[in-house]
Amino acid sequence: MKIKDILTTTRPVSFEFFPPRSADGIAAVLETLDELKSYCPDFISVTYGAGGSTRSFTEEITIQAKRLAGVEVMAHLTCVGQTVEEIDSVLKRLESEGVENVIALRGDPPRGETAFVPVEGGFQHATDLLKHVTSNYKFGLAAACYPEGHTESVDLDSDLDYVKMKVDNGADFLVTQLFYDNRHYFDFVDRAKSVGISVPIVPGGSTGVELGAGSPFH
Repeated sequence: MKIKDILTTTRPVSFEFFPPRSADGIAAVLETLDELKSYCPDFISVTYGAGGSTRSFTEEITIQAKRLAGVEVMAHLTCVGQTVEEIDSVLKRLESEGVENVIALRGDPPRGETAFVPVEGGFQHATDLLKHVTSNYKFGLAAACYPEGHTESVDLDSDLDYVKMKVDNGADFLVTQLFYDNRHYFDFVDRAKSVGISVPIVPGGSTGVELGAGSPFH
């Protein structure tokens, strides 16, 4: 089921999983997911590690969760360190395994680097990735947004223009970066509506177990 359809019928609850750093941790993640099923999440999402470092584990957990948990799953997909051909390989495998939802992100630079530089034959922006997926596949598509502005944006208005481009390029709904003041979320929703963004905007949250753990996604 496409998550955009879930959003029209309920106020959803979802969980986001960070993949382990090694294959040994996959079973532990799936065990945790099994325990969380009692909370009846509407969907779960599975992130990439920093700089795409856990890409293969993201793919594996997404597929196993879809097979075993009976919960809709959304895979994170980034532009980091991947050519278009490599991205297509991931998408085709997800598609063949029945995964229907992807959140398309630019991604953070690899550890130790400060600026994002696409690989040769890769995508520069999340909007490029969104357009590619929309043109070639039938996934439900999400994109990221930033109630307090992206760290690389010039100002809030230009940042919102870029979010609008994501929607125009195929995003069915938006997921916010973590925020700590609800007013930022509601102000952002109002501003988004004022520029013609009408897709659902899902607030991202955190349990706050670790101070400073709210790193941004792109």
